[in-house]
Amino acid sequence: MENPNSRLEAFCDGVFAIALTLLIIEIKIPPLESVHTKNELWAAFAKAWPSWLAFLVSFITILISWVNHSHALKLIGKYSTKFTYSNGLLLLSIIILPFPTAAVAEYFQTDLVQPAVTLYCAVSLLNNAGWLVLQHAALHPKPLYKSGIDSNKIKTAAHYTRIGFVLYVFAFVLSFWFPIAAFLIIGFSFIAWLILGIILKEEDEN
Repeated sequence: MENPNSRLEAFCDGVFAIALTLLIIEIKIPPLESVHTKNELWAAFAKAWPSWLAFLVSFITILISWVNHSHALKLIGKYSTKFTYSNGLLLLSIIILPFPTAAVAEYFQTDLVQPAVTLYCAVSLLNNAGWLVLQHAALHPKPLYKSGIDSNKIKTAAHYTRIGFVLYVFAFVLSFWFPIAAFLIIGFSFIAWLILGIILKEEDEN
């Protein structure tokens, strides 16, 4: 049976791929004229650790979003305009992510880190909102899921998304006073989502 959302899936895959590519582009190689010895080059690489930290958190974020999006579309058997446009909000959060990633990398070790982290938390919250809207569009006004899909899996996914929303609201508010702690919460949360996703998908396969 032909997938009614095949063009949507292909378009979304392209957006995810572009966003991932933009992440690594933001990590700059130390200029040759500023490095004179091997030790200086290693020191320059080490100094860039905030860039790599921000990159890894954002990479995991996009990876999880892509895996979950691909899995969600496999459960969808119908098309709706509402569902198609709802994908736009999720893609908006993905394509914006390289910008706050670069901001966090640039200002992480400065006194100006708060606005950068607050912006990052806001985009993480937007990503979560995108999932909430997408899940709602898949169920209303009528379910788009294929027949025979376990409704408990759908309810479980929605439950985890709502937990994430509360967590990211908390991180966003916290970022105004404790930006580093807020960013670490965001980072560890996505690592937890990654581990949880692997465990759940392995259970499905078994």
